[in-house]
Amino acid sequence: MSKMNAVGWFDIYVDDMDRAVAFYQTVMDCTLEPIGDPTGESRMMSFPADMSAYGAGGALTKSAHASPGAGGTIVYFSAKDCAVEEARVTDAGGKVVRPKFSIGEYGWVSLCQDTEGNLFGISSMA
Repeated sequence: MSKMNAVGWFDIYVDDMDRAVAFYQTVMDCTLEPIGDPTGESRMMSFPADMSAYGAGGALTKSAHASPGAGGTIVYFSAKDCAVEEARVTDAGGKVVRPKFSIGEYGWVSLCQDTEGNLFGISSMA
């Protein structure tokens, strides 16, 4: 079997889909698109993704089977300069938990909380 990347997909669970979509579209400057849930149990809005490209795709998901909130998993969004997206977080209704900080040779990270209470990161090399 060939080696794979550790992450193949991510779901960020939400309580209020419209609020969460508005938050991530504002902060990440992108458009989320509705996608079907194969189980028919959840409402999902996908981040832009090219499934043939490097990295993982993912979606905001509203489901009766999981809840949002800060916990042991953090999704890191890639950016050219994480300070740009970080600057949009508060106005979009979120919270900057730890402003842009160095992670040495691996670049920079901002840790933030979305409107649903989820902790997420933004990483960049600049």
